[in-house]
Amino acid sequence: MISRRRYPFILAVATGLVYALIARVFFANDILPSSGLLSLAFLVVMPVGLGAITAHFITEPANSWWRLAWAPFLAVLAFLAAALLFHLEGLICVIIIFPAFLTMATIGAHLYAGFTNDIPSKRDKTLVVTAFALLPFLAGPIESRINNPDDFRQVENAIVINAPAAVVWQHIIRVAPIQAQDLGHSVIDDIGFPRPVEATLTHEGVGGVRHATFERGVEFIETVDEWVPLQRLSFSIVPNTATIPPSTFDEHVIVGGRFFDVLRGTYQLQAAGPGRTRLVLHSRQRLSTHLNWYAGLWTGFVMSEIQGRILTVLKRRCESAGPIVKPQLAKFRP
Repeated sequence: MISRRRYPFILAVATGLVYALIARVFFANDILPSSGLLSLAFLVVMPVGLGAITAHFITEPANSWWRLAWAPFLAVLAFLAAALLFHLEGLICVIIIFPAFLTMATIGAHLYAGFTNDIPSKRDKTLVVTAFALLPFLAGPIESRINNPDDFRQVENAIVINAPAAVVWQHIIRVAPIQAQDLGHSVIDDIGFPRPVEATLTHEGVGGVRHATFERGVEFIETVDEWVPLQRLSFSIVPNTATIPPSTFDEHVIVGGRFFDVLRGTYQLQAAGPGRTRLVLHSRQRLSTHLNWYAGLWTGFVMSEIQGRILTVLKRRCESAGPIVKPQLAKFRP
């Protein structure tokens, strides 16, 4: 049995859930002109409306902690759980948007409480919450007229390897198959990012093509445009979309898609003392959303984690490899 005093909390969370699901359908299916789910209208304004709705259905004498914090939190949690359950969103997207949704829903609850604090009429309060609820649907068409800005970012990782540059160079131009145990565990495995597998090379020098493969059919075609032996290897990156199954990535985070792409990769070898090499790996990405600053926090973390794991594998392999013996011509004896 549920205590009657809990009814307003249940009603608030349930109404917030229904509101968020309706908004998700509208923004995902372009029922109204909008920039889709990766828009300010959906990711920022909609949870503000959700928070206002949860605060509206909880009476003022109720515990303010429930009204302004717990109700928005539970409504957001219910919506994201439903999105996962009904395969509306992938785990990657849910984890990325959860902090933003929770923050904005809490702000929405506080804004509604502030606006209606001195309003005694229920009718007027209903008008206020209706305005909050309609705001994302009004903001979406306006935002759709503004093109998504392109933001180009670079992520860099470095590691010192106890091996000479000649050894390191041979391990970076081609990367032998990597086993899951070689990489160890990472949080990005838990949220669904495929692990790197290997990188092959058609031929050495400028124009050589590396095929960098990841788990679950993910492949990147990397064309070498800088080849300075023992110093620098740089290449453009194009995802092989023909080999990537639709189920591998969520549509909103797919590499090479509308919102995100990885453009270049570069290895640099720097002297770090006798028999030691500092190996630097950096990549260049494109972000194209109205929330590039927030999306960049996540893409930066994921790219840094991927690159750091690859460098760790290379370090282990280089330090356990024997010295490279250069072939010598046999001396001619008459």
